[in-house]
Amino acid sequence: MKTTTRTIAVAAIVGTAAATAISVPATAATEVDAPLLMPYYTDLDLTGDAQVTTADLDVAAAAIGTASTDAGWADVSVIDVDEDGEITVVDIAGLSQRMVYDDGPFDLIEADVIEMQAAMNAGVTTSVEITQAYLDRIAAYDTVAQGEGERALNSIINTSDVALDAAAAADAERAAEGMTSMLLGVPIALKDNYNTYDMPTTAGCGCWDDNQTDSDATMVEGLRDAGAIILAKASLDEFAYGFRSEFSAYQDAGESTYIASPYFTNETAGGSSGGTGAAIAANLAGIGFGTDTGGSIRVPSSYNALVGIRPTVGLSSRDGIVPLALSQDTGGPMARSVLDAAVALDATIGVDDGDPITANQAGLTPESYTASLDPEALDGARIGYIPVMVDPTPADPERYSADPTTVRLFDQTVATMEAEGATVVELEQPEWFLDLVNEQSGSTDEFRHDLEEYVDAYLAPEVTARTIPEIVESGRFVTSRERTYNTRAAITEEQYEAWAGPEGSHTTILAQGKIDMHALLDEYDLDAIMYPSGTPYGTQWRNLRLSPNTGMPTVTLPMGQSIEGEDLPGANVNIEILGRDYDEETILGLAYSFEQATEYRTTPALYPALD
Repeated sequence: MKTTTRTIAVAAIVGTAAATAISVPATAATEVDAPLLMPYYTDLDLTGDAQVTTADLDVAAAAIGTASTDAGWADVSVIDVDEDGEITVVDIAGLSQRMVYDDGPFDLIEADVIEMQAAMNAGVTTSVEITQAYLDRIAAYDTVAQGEGERALNSIINTSDVALDAAAAADAERAAEGMTSMLLGVPIALKDNYNTYDMPTTAGCGCWDDNQTDSDATMVEGLRDAGAIILAKASLDEFAYGFRSEFSAYQDAGESTYIASPYFTNETAGGSSGGTGAAIAANLAGIGFGTDTGGSIRVPSSYNALVGIRPTVGLSSRDGIVPLALSQDTGGPMARSVLDAAVALDATIGVDDGDPITANQAGLTPESYTASLDPEALDGARIGYIPVMVDPTPADPERYSADPTTVRLFDQTVATMEAEGATVVELEQPEWFLDLVNEQSGSTDEFRHDLEEYVDAYLAPEVTARTIPEIVESGRFVTSRERTYNTRAAITEEQYEAWAGPEGSHTTILAQGKIDMHALLDEYDLDAIMYPSGTPYGTQWRNLRLSPNTGMPTVTLPMGQSIEGEDLPGANVNIEILGRDYDEETILGLAYSFEQATEYRTTPALYPALD
């Protein structure tokens, strides 16, 4: 993972750290090897460690009375928060507010990384306590239906036997060195197609229950290096194929289980990263990770009122992740806030020899994505939309009609963005657009080829089902998909090359789509394009294909819920914001600004705090 000295720019982010009874360990570091905090918490740093600690307060206290005409003013002028030309107790109080420290009560429900770090820094809680609390919630809620007529979530496949040991190590690191990372001690749930050395990687299939790899996926290495606690492996639609989230892992032959949404348990959590979506929405872990080929981060994010990032293909390494179609696969965070998603993204990007496409990002990534989280980012932004992505009726009136909830929420989103200072531009539909979004996913033509590469590199020798025919022969898979598996197995190497090879038809369409979409953004001088990710517990036309068919990044986040008189009152729908390659900064800033203006995230009522 990327390791650089961090120099974080100033941006206006509001914080709420306590300023009394301060006892956070001070550090004297002069270089920071990973992004720590958004700029609000760093731009008054006096000691060079990219955060405000008691060491900064000591320096400031010694400077009380220093005026702008005195020698040494340049060393402390940054903390003159009231701009009166003198360091006073008012400035000390302002500086203390920039500490990540809160000695008030800690509430695990909906806690973000700032709240977790502030409570751990204050000694109110520890990583061990937070980790145990999540394990307790998993035990109480995940496989137990919460009322008559409700379904169990079934969002977690495995929990780690070493998570509490890792949490204890994080607590020891904090005691010795202070807060060394925004993810230090934060529990993470991973979709169970990410390799982990401490838990098997089943890809949701009973045929791979014994797939214990001896290494982590590269993205997981980045999380552990940042001090995160790998808490659990989340369930998924078997081999990440579809949106139903049905899996067979750890079940008898012929048996399978569906994942439920914590908001409406008789609805699917979406897929294929449905377990991650359900677990994070129900507060069973701090932050989650999914993968997305044709919508597998964005669908469960929309169904479960989460923020999801589908990064530029090439920003985060896919090495050590069970593939579906590498022309479009990417991993990314799923979180309850844009802040958490940005922090998680920071830890998982970088050039990796195990995934050569990551070399394309060199020189194109920021010091930290948190620096772009400005509540005023919408002011002055230009955001376009293509009408057919809101109302697909004109594209095929016999098959599609406008969803009233989605249309209402999109119109509401436009109004909000304009009220926040954005210009929203209705775009004329380009001639090439339908061909681009009509291009199919590579999950059929690429799966056999790409899976064989994973098997050769990582599959544990104890696993006997090493080919698609052997998976079918085992009987331990979602048996209703036998025809699908056989179709994938029948794809020849010649067919694969004609589709996904250097000159393949799919490769050509995706490359041209990237060019055309960037040209469209430039033509209208746009910062981004937006469109609904779906409908209440449904997908929207071919919207989900735009990002995979161009490789361009998107952020999806809640834009509101259905109301009385509409389908499933209270069901969430997300807005998706797409930007240029490797410009996650811009779309994260827009998403953060929209989130702060609306606060549409809701908490599922069936999963309250435990007694």
